[in-house]
This record gives sequence, structure tokens and C-alpha cells, in this order.
Amino acid sequence: MHDTWPLLAETDFPALRRRPVTTLQVNLGYLCNLACLHCHVNAGPTRKELMSAEQIDLVVDFLRQQRVQTLDLTGGSPEMNPHFRSLVERARALGVTVMDRLNPTIVEEPGYEDLPEFFAQHRLELVASLPCYQEQNVDQQRGNGVFASSIRVLQRLNKLGYGVPDSGLTLNLVYNPLGPTLPPPQAALEADYKRFLGEEFGLAFNQLFSLANMPIKRFGSVLVSKGQFEPYMALLKGAHQDDNLDAVMCRDLISVDWQGYVYDCDFNQMLNLPLGDSEQRVHLRDLVNVDLNQRAIRVAEHCYGCTAGQGSSCGGALSG
Repeated sequence: MHDTWPLLAETDFPALRRRPVTTLQVNLGYLCNLACLHCHVNAGPTRKELMSAEQIDLVVDFLRQQRVQTLDLTGGSPEMNPHFRSLVERARALGVTVMDRLNPTIVEEPGYEDLPEFFAQHRLELVASLPCYQEQNVDQQRGNGVFASSIRVLQRLNKLGYGVPDSGLTLNLVYNPLGPTLPPPQAALEADYKRFLGEEFGLAFNQLFSLANMPIKRFGSVLVSKGQFEPYMALLKGAHQDDNLDAVMCRDLISVDWQGYVYDCDFNQMLNLPLGDSEQRVHLRDLVNVDLNQRAIRVAEHCYGCTAGQGSSCGGALSG
């Protein structure tokens, strides 16, 4: 696999500083039942990295001490961590909103069939991957049969109230482009998703999050192999919008890896870039009582993926 970091380190991306942390994004491990082409984590069925019970305890302590509003769980498939359910229950007991970045097909794997009921019981906000509303495109990016499985699971979630107006159970979907292009305008694409999925499958959901693909890890390596890395970076930089800088996720979020080390965002985590201006990795245990407001944010060339065009973050487009 090609290492894209040497191509990203030198940058003229604008300097950024933090606001108070409102979201703790925790990667519970790289184990996943899929190995998607666009995955910036290199997650897959053979990965062994999973957050331990000791680190889970630290996450709960941080939530309690810092009074964080939202716990954002990601992976891999976060549900494959054996401590997933315990963490959810403890966070919800603190009054924290829990968001789960769901690969819907995990629900059809043995041992995970009751996840929809667990989600509903604890009122998790679900962010489900469905990178296109066309079967061929989804299976091309994520594997044969993934689209059909995802539709079945989303229909189950609808029956429990997810995505249904006034239910209070939030179901958002995530779109990623198939290749080195910017996502189309989010509002128009969301309307297309809702119309097609509603007519064809009777599906409902709340919002569509349209995300740009990051030129790192598996996707970045593919770009290098195809001679598309430099053109894609030129596309991102050429579409940079200063207005998006105020809304990028790293201003209000910190990202924690499966070992408990902390980064400015999930993408910096995958590049192993220490938090802010630190020379070495910083562990969550050392931040439980630390105010990170106004700390510098570490930036590099890949940050243009968040500010290009309509912008891109874990919550979708940054501007209309």
C-alpha cells in the first residue's frame, strides 16, 4: 500500500484553533465485516485492533468530567467491539447523546441480529452508510450483496420508528463519491435519495450526509496507483472555501483511537498525527481534566478535503 503522508505533510492550509469540546469521537477498533474501497481506516474482517475495557473506562471518565454532549462511535464496525453495549449504556446513563456510525450489514451477521432493538431501546442516533441509492454502485464500492442487505436492515429500522417523523429516533444516511470527485450538492442529492428509496423500497430517513473521500490510507493508495493523486489534490485545493473553516469538525471534536490516544480528527488519527502542536501522541488519561479551548489544531494537505466546495465533515456538508 502506498503511504500518502509524504505527499500531504507540507501544506499552506490555514491555521485553526479549537473551541470547547462538544463531541468525543471514539474509534472502537478496525474490525469490520466489510473492506470498502473508500475506507480511510483500512478496516476489514482480519483486523484485530479493538478498544479494551480499560480504555472504555477512560472514555466514560472523560465524558463525565468534561460534560461532553455527544459520543460519536466509529470503527470498523463499532458494534463488533465486545464492550460496545456497555459503553452505550454507561454514556446514556450520563445523559450523553450517543451516535453510532453504522454499517447496516452488520445486523445480518450472526450474533448481531438484535442490534436494531438495542439501538431503539437506548435511542441511539444512527448514521448508516449507503454510498449510493443504486445497487450496482454500492456493491462496486462495498462488495456484492451489500446494497440488498443494507435495504433490508434499513427497513427493519423503519419498523422500529427510525427515520419516521416525530418518532425521536434519528436515522441519517451517508454518501461517498465512487471516485476522485467532489460530492454533488447535498440538498439535491438528499431529495433524490428520499424519492428513490421511498418509491422503490418504502424507506424513510432523516438526513443525508454527503462526504468527500479523503486522500489517505486505502483510498489514497488507490489514487497513487492510478496516477490520480495529484489531480485529486488539485481539485480539492481549487475548490477550497474559507467560509467552511468555521464549521470544520476539528473545532469542536476530538478523536480517540482504539488504544486511547487522542487526535484532532479521525483523519489525523489514521495518519498518526499527534494532537495539536504536540510532538508525541497524547493519551486520553492525560486530558480528563484539561481545557483544550484555543489549542492549535494540526493541519496538512488532506484538510482541503473538509473545506472544498460545500465542505465535508462527519455531519455532512458544511454549507448549502
